Amino acid sequence: MHDHSGPEPAQISNPEPSSQASASAVPWQTALTDRLRFYRDLGITDFYRCAVPEPIQQALAQGAPAVPAAVPTAVPTAVQAQPAAQPRPNPAASPSAVIPAASPTEALIPRIPVPAPPAPIAPIPPSARPAALEALRTEIGDCTRCKLHQGRNKLVFGDGDPAARLLFVGEGPGADEDAQGIPFVGRGGQLLNNMIGAMGLRRDQVYIANVVKCRPPGNRTPEADEGATCSPFLMRQIQIVAPEVVVALGQTAVTWLTGQKRPLNAWRGSVHQVLGAKLIVTFHPAYLLRDPNQKKFAWEDLQLAMRELGLQPPQRKS
Repeated sequence: MHDHSGPEPAQISNPEPSSQASASAVPWQTALTDRLRFYRDLGITDFYRCAVPEPIQQALAQGAPAVPAAVPTAVPTAVQAQPAAQPRPNPAASPSAVIPAASPTEALIPRIPVPAPPAPIAPIPPSARPAALEALRTEIGDCTRCKLHQGRNKLVFGDGDPAARLLFVGEGPGADEDAQGIPFVGRGGQLLNNMIGAMGLRRDQVYIANVVKCRPPGNRTPEADEGATCSPFLMRQIQIVAPEVVVALGQTAVTWLTGQKRPLNAWRGSVHQVLGAKLIVTFHPAYLLRDPNQKKFAWEDLQLAMRELGLQPPQRKS
């Protein structure tokens, strides 16, 4: 499980890289990774690589300094008309993106290309939901639909009560989850168990799933094609379980549940909607392990979910 919400707070993916990756990482790569995670904490997720001028590329190839002392440039004798700049293609406007018409305010919110929502299904009786989930797991099979399967040990489908009133959604499996085939069983999972207990529930009374069901290499954030391939199965899990409340754990979860990209803080504190359930957003447990000071704010989010479910926190033992 790996998602990192940040101080703004926005969000992150698995904060602790694998020990093998840490041992082999070059110092500048580690610094760059930390810097990118910092920007993600602030809700900045889109980066563009600038083209390197050809003279500099040639100098680098020849082992010269990164910035040559002098790079010859052509000086035009007359001002030539420049072609009009072409607009960047908008992936959210592609035919594969199914996005409802936005209001003037919503039009300012960046969106991601998301698969078409699943077709509505008739309500499934609670007694039939275990079989329905098992049928979905069988449909997924030994999945090779995206490249994540290449490094997978075990596919992590979901865990918990098939008729739960409360469903948690994380980002993806981490090392412990990949080894056991069960979501949220590492340190973040232990914290999630404590969060569930603070709500007066047990883990076997809720359902837990992830956006992707195979561990991304090095616990990185799932890429767009990976999320687009796997998230439809998550949406069908939500349909089958039919929870009253869905809690999105971190930025990646809420992004794929809604198709909208905005800082985590913009989601928190309000009740949203997903597939007929109430959607509440909080920090990923992995981020709370990195910054325990945010736990009090996560508790506020969980209390919002409890109010929607009509739950009271358990009485503390004196």
